[in-house]
Amino acid sequence: MALNKVIVDQEFWDLFPEATVNIMFVNNFENDQTSLTEEDRDQMLQTAVRESAKFTGAEPFSANPVVAQWRDAYKKFPKRKGARASVEALLKRASKGHHFAPINPLVDVYNSISMTYGVPVGIEDADHIAGDMHLGKAKGGEAFVSVGGNGENESDPAREGEIMYYDDEGAVCRSLNWRDGTRTQVNDNTKNAVIVIESVNKEQAARAKEAMTKLSELIKKYFNVETTADYTLTKDNPSVQR
Repeated sequence: MALNKVIVDQEFWDLFPEATVNIMFVNNFENDQTSLTEEDRDQMLQTAVRESAKFTGAEPFSANPVVAQWRDAYKKFPKRKGARASVEALLKRASKGHHFAPINPLVDVYNSISMTYGVPVGIEDADHIAGDMHLGKAKGGEAFVSVGGNGENESDPAREGEIMYYDDEGAVCRSLNWRDGTRTQVNDNTKNAVIVIESVNKEQAARAKEAMTKLSELIKKYFNVETTADYTLTKDNPSVQR
């Protein structure tokens, strides 16, 4: 069981014709072999919180362009009540002065990138993806065990018509970039990963490109591994081989 290809289905492009999906692979990775100390990671996260203020200056919070754009996107498909883009959740906590405690090195790095650039960054363990990973519409009932915000894992099958990442065994990430499942989440044992950043307009796409470039630099610097190129998937180029 391992990731073969990333494919964005036509049903996604039908809803989001101007979207782009940035993909990057990281191979032969050691999450526990890093020059980053816990203190380094804490400082990185707090710097990112300060940087995120440029995306959260409007009141009410829903009036901020990044938030409004993603909320409009989420109106286009069925979802669980309260499901929001992952970047909105991070920005909201940052705007309230939340202290982001370090989780694990790679997660801390990509959360810092997400807040700094105002983009949703997702990372999955490529060795736990079954076959091709698709971004498209759920048939409904695809298996999914949520990485719950309350610390408890919860079985929560996909809803019919929901936009999500999925593979041969079920859902991978629900409601576009809302929440990962336990089966494919990155942890201290992750060796190979796939990184995704979705954009629904050109302005977001420009920030996504910058974010992937910086993320690649940080992975090389702190983990001493090379990343692949940053592949940009569009409706005319909807897939990439691992």
